[in-house]
Amino acid sequence: MFSYENLRFRYEPFPIGLAKPVMEDGLYQQLVAAYPTRDMFGDLSKVGYKYSLSEKYNRHQYHDLIRSVPVWNELHGWLKSDDFLRGVLNALDERNLELGYKIMSPAERFARRLGKIARGRLCDRINSLKTRFEFSMLPVDGGHVLPHTDSPGKIVTLIVSILEEGEWDPSYGGGTDLNRPREERLMFNRLNKQAGFEDMDVIDTYSFTPNQIVMFVRTFNSWHSVRPMTGKGSDAMRRTLTINIEERH
Repeated sequence: MFSYENLRFRYEPFPIGLAKPVMEDGLYQQLVAAYPTRDMFGDLSKVGYKYSLSEKYNRHQYHDLIRSVPVWNELHGWLKSDDFLRGVLNALDERNLELGYKIMSPAERFARRLGKIARGRLCDRINSLKTRFEFSMLPVDGGHVLPHTDSPGKIVTLIVSILEEGEWDPSYGGGTDLNRPREERLMFNRLNKQAGFEDMDVIDTYSFTPNQIVMFVRTFNSWHSVRPMTGKGSDAMRRTLTINIEERH
């Protein structure tokens, strides 16, 4: 469903890339039209000025939506599949970003597990990943996400912009900022402590445009954010899908 053909990475200060278009236009327009309404979301003020709908926040509304809307049900099933994980890992491998994980077929996985049990070894990085999926809204009147690096269990994050062509006023802002701390003491942030915007220099910004995906590898210094948007008095929302690939515990 996603195309990584046009995925281009920068590697410093951490691996982050952009692909556009990320999916076939007909599918993308269906997702835009079926995006959930604001009343389904929960307040996620601990990370900034943001609303969230996910397996973790407002989970009943989330599962009701996935079950009742065919296009989301289909996409959700694919995002939870080994095919999706394999596609992301392959795209990273092709760009010299080998993370040491491998997705095997059920038969290969079973045979490997039997072999490990026979040798008394159970720990493995084979199929040790899972996917989480979040609908996210930021009000253009002040919405923001504070600088952070993502939690330690996350491996890769993908952010898909959801908007109609011509819908967004670029003067609002809303891009994903790539940050570098102004002080060396903030460079190492494995435990995902938040920082203030005043603590960061913005070294690049991925603008908020239709049918694109921003993908990055979570590291100890993968500082990113969305600065407060400037659409004063507007009720518009910055809408995204945030997909996290995480270690399975």
